[in-house]
Amino acid sequence: MFKRLRNKFMILNMTIITVVMISAFAAIYMITYSNIQRENQIKLTNIMMSPIMMNSMSKSDEYNNTGRVFVGKIPNDYASTFSVLVGENNTLLNVHSYLDLTEDVYTKATKLATSSNKDSAVISIDGQRWLFQINSMNANLIIKGKSGITQAPVLEQIYFMDVTESYNILSQLLLTFGVISIVMLFVIFGISLFFARRAITPVEIAYEKQKQFIADASHELKTPIAVINANTEALYANKTETIESQQKWLDYITAETDRMGKLVSDLLYLAKTDSEAINSQFAPFNISHVVTDVLLTMEAIVFEKGITLSQNIEPDLIVNGASDKMKQVVIILLDNAVKYVNENGKIEVALKKSRNHVLFSVKNSGSGIPKECLPRLFDRFYRVDASRVHDGGYGLGLSIARAIIENADGKIYCTSVEGESTTFVFELIRKE
Repeated sequence: MFKRLRNKFMILNMTIITVVMISAFAAIYMITYSNIQRENQIKLTNIMMSPIMMNSMSKSDEYNNTGRVFVGKIPNDYASTFSVLVGENNTLLNVHSYLDLTEDVYTKATKLATSSNKDSAVISIDGQRWLFQINSMNANLIIKGKSGITQAPVLEQIYFMDVTESYNILSQLLLTFGVISIVMLFVIFGISLFFARRAITPVEIAYEKQKQFIADASHELKTPIAVINANTEALYANKTETIESQQKWLDYITAETDRMGKLVSDLLYLAKTDSEAINSQFAPFNISHVVTDVLLTMEAIVFEKGITLSQNIEPDLIVNGASDKMKQVVIILLDNAVKYVNENGKIEVALKKSRNHVLFSVKNSGSGIPKECLPRLFDRFYRVDASRVHDGGYGLGLSIARAIIENADGKIYCTSVEGESTTFVFELIRKE
């Protein structure tokens, strides 16, 4: 399922980026093509209007019977141009050229230009591209030859300019875009695959956690439901007995019902935390008073178990949050320390300020927590000691503590030295 989702995400990402890239390249190419065409057209128009070209075509060819006129020094702007005069039936009458081309090239150029039915276009001759412009005329060309002087009517004057280099630039640009596109497709594929995996990983983790949560919750509910069902059957089996004589079955049912009620309450709180719906009661409060009050209520339990309790509480430390929820966190951590402290062990409680933070820590002596268990310690239903599954809790206490602390923009963590001690610490932003 997640593999298909990742592939769909990657394909969508590649498609969008590819379309954008091709659109950008196409726009650049079209703009470049349009600019080159316009520049070539302007250059040819300026050449047509220049006195050199206009005057040269008004002279007769007195010295060359081949129809070509050569000017001694070639101006730079006209080095790649030539022009022809065309008479009736598209007959080539005269050529004015600065290029060393064969008569066949001039003839082909004239034929292609006159047969194109366009006033201006680009033609291709032997791999070269020529931009031409046709001007209509109504004049006569005087030709001196061996048979004497003759006049030929001139119907059109056609100017040609070599634009092969411009088209080579466009072809090179197109080739460059093609190579870049192929390279970019591979790069985009790698990037898309990387980000697709990163985007899907949190979803996959959340899905696996949800599956694990459902399995754990079902397992935790199975036991009290089984106990309630067994005690209910015991009541049905002794219908004639009085309620007082069957009080123990009712007590079992009540106890398991209370446990399930606590489980449902804890799960509802965690659900609210996930939806970020419990921030409305936040306000500055004195956390020193909260910790002191909790320690007072725990003294009797600690004394009965023979545990040594030491405390170092700095007075009047103010933090922002919900005081009742923060009290719940302190109770959870202290209760956890009492449960897992070794016999006649020691618990150290500290509350102090550190720059702009308040640090609360609970350290208990004992067997400690294995290093590989620390990353999962705050997961829902997780227990380090599998033998204590039915100790009255559900393994949600530390998850609730983390949810409360993180909801107050703080952080909570645990450090442990196996065989020596375990320390839980949470940090909150201190208010002045």
